[in-house]
Amino acid sequence: MPEPTRTTRLPDGIVVVVKEECATCHSVASVLRQLDDAATLTVYTQDDPRFPESPTPIHDADLAVSWHHRIETVPTVIRVVDGVEVERTVGWHRDEWVRVTGVDGLGIDLPAMRPGCGSMSVDPDLVDELNVRFGASLLASRRIDVADAEDDMEMMFTRGWTDGLPVVPPTEARVMRMLTGTTRAPSEIVATVPPDLVDVTVEKVAVAAVMAGCLPEYLAWVLTAVEAACTHEFNMHGLLATTMPVGPVIVCSGPGTRAIGMNSGGNALGQGNRANSTIGRALQLVVRNVGGGRPGEVDRATHGSPGKIGFCFAENDLDSPYGTLAVEHGIEPGVDAVTLFAGEGTRCVVDQLSREPDSLARSLAASLQAMHHPKLIMAFDAILVMGPEHARVFAEAGWDRERILAGISEHLNRSGSELVRGADGMAEGIPAAFADAPSLPKFRPGGLMLTFAGNGTGLFSEIIGGWANGDVGSKPVTRAVTY
Repeated sequence: MPEPTRTTRLPDGIVVVVKEECATCHSVASVLRQLDDAATLTVYTQDDPRFPESPTPIHDADLAVSWHHRIETVPTVIRVVDGVEVERTVGWHRDEWVRVTGVDGLGIDLPAMRPGCGSMSVDPDLVDELNVRFGASLLASRRIDVADAEDDMEMMFTRGWTDGLPVVPPTEARVMRMLTGTTRAPSEIVATVPPDLVDVTVEKVAVAAVMAGCLPEYLAWVLTAVEAACTHEFNMHGLLATTMPVGPVIVCSGPGTRAIGMNSGGNALGQGNRANSTIGRALQLVVRNVGGGRPGEVDRATHGSPGKIGFCFAENDLDSPYGTLAVEHGIEPGVDAVTLFAGEGTRCVVDQLSREPDSLARSLAASLQAMHHPKLIMAFDAILVMGPEHARVFAEAGWDRERILAGISEHLNRSGSELVRGADGMAEGIPAAFADAPSLPKFRPGGLMLTFAGNGTGLFSEIIGGWANGDVGSKPVTRAVTY
């Protein structure tokens, strides 16, 4: 928020902000007269310039003072020393007013406490206009004038700013509202975005979040996803340039996923949830519009996949019998986190008959074996999104995360002679030098990851296959959410 100007700087002494349409403000009118006799007092009134009658108030007609000093509740009492706020209290609480003002015996005929009312400067009907009027100077983005006869949506299609779907026009008011979702300064550099290696600020990420349809409370998740995507480990540039149908998959966990309404239950990997859909989309719009990662240019995917519009879902960490992917990657339990994985679209594993863990582990292994190609090994990672009904089979048998992964992996090993090029009449496979290997794993150590999501209405799990892994490709990146 900008520093107060000369006209909005508070005077030394006691400052009280009130409004006439507040019953508590009316009830403390006598207290204001007491303070006027005992201290250096300045009263600002937000609505009626005649209220209170005494002491004579200053009319905060344009709400500039209230906006610059973050007045959320009236009455607000502030003590100012040498032009700097040192203490404040809101509503009416006799002991707090005495403490802040240093004046004893205030309002002895009043109840000890009464709540205040909402400040006009945070009124939903006014706040966007005030943010633009007083805070738009914070925004450094270029302004685009749109003619009255020009359609905003079509203009953004024409300029190539969209992912093929309509985007929300990022007006100053919408971007300012989006920035309320973080404590970070709009000018702060978040990351350097490939492929063009352009620095992206918090403001520019907020613009993309608006365009994607995010709410302000999603912004911290988008910022964290951008940071994770723009690391050497994740290798977003390589992910764009590959001809495989992969993009960033965002797996979220922690109490914040529930607070912002993310879906970890039925259809968690599909459409219908605003947070899931727009957080993933916002990341992709940053890569496209800031980093220059556009299909047909640096993005060379042969087929692509719907997930490249945006792929984001939450783990059901409350009900998970084996914890979360984020904790597995070193994040403390209960901490909001995102894991970015270079992944393709999902494929369903159907096993409606297995009631014993070994049988189900074999089914999952058989499906995982076919990922990308049955004879290609250790080059690709995967996430197994286990549904509640499948997870229950393992949980009832006492299998934890480590045992589940070990049990599945046990049935993924194959001899080199089965995997080499030409075996089973298929030219694809691993080099002939591995023909004598007695047992080779499908995944590198840690390359098979486990999450828990979905509802309990079917005996299904989902596989998200990965791109080339390790130093030659992409490594999963997990970050705690930064607010």
